[in-house]
Amino acid sequence: MAPMTRCRADAEHQPTALMAEYYGQRAGAGLIITEGVSPSPDGLGYTRIPGLFTAQHVAGWRPVTEAVHARGGRIFVQLMHTGRASVQVNMPAGARVLAPSAIQLDGEMWTDAAGLQPYTTPQAMSAADIAQAVAEFATSAELAIEAGFDGVELHGANGYLLEQFLNTASNQRTDQWGGSVENRARFALETARAVAARIGAAKLGIRLSPYGAFNGMQADAGTDALYTLLARELGALGLAVGKGELVAFGRPFLANPDLVRRLRDGLELAQPDFDSFYTPGAKGYTDYPALA
Repeated sequence: MAPMTRCRADAEHQPTALMAEYYGQRAGAGLIITEGVSPSPDGLGYTRIPGLFTAQHVAGWRPVTEAVHARGGRIFVQLMHTGRASVQVNMPAGARVLAPSAIQLDGEMWTDAAGLQPYTTPQAMSAADIAQAVAEFATSAELAIEAGFDGVELHGANGYLLEQFLNTASNQRTDQWGGSVENRARFALETARAVAARIGAAKLGIRLSPYGAFNGMQADAGTDALYTLLARELGALGLAVGKGELVAFGRPFLANPDLVRRLRDGLELAQPDFDSFYTPGAKGYTDYPALA
């Protein structure tokens, strides 16, 4: 089951009992990758997305992992720092909108407090900010294992912080973190190495999407060289899964908690309700029935 943002955490970005029910319903996937979960207060750019950086978060995630394991499934948490894809009003007090460079993302984001709002112009990260972010990913990964997750996927795509360092549309630095493909790859690689050192490479995966355009990403002449470098260096770490071993479904799992059975037996698939993808509550979340 592919990661899908569902915005069902509480106002404090804490996992809820409803989330445990949702993931437990879909344990038949075999392996679930969760929605994006922030490793830091600074990565909570969207409304009602969950975090994983406190003891309270660990306690909140345990019922989720227990629900999946009780039904024979496995579950990786996807760690996603939103970076510049953020609106300040969505974030906790004291949190900052950070990015490789102070380049505002075009467009607007939903906020529960004030409706649609333009993206906040980020602060360019200092060397200390970068070191802190790497450490936050590693600590969050360790907390994930404590919470019962079987592993961690780093979100290095869709225009979030790791890809913001990779992509010249959001990274216009002239120091060791920008410019050349080696420098732009440095943050993702250092984060992966730090997490692998903390929890073991066999429990770590990373999501990459070369030529993805979401959240203002743009390919350039160095894109092929950049991802070739990433693949080589990440492969040397011995991360989980390998290549071509898994097929992930997103929206079909959203509307069909028993998707595996329906595909196996050639049964009709329910269609998702687009209007309830990101709304609070059980509607369009845990109320899709399994077939009798």
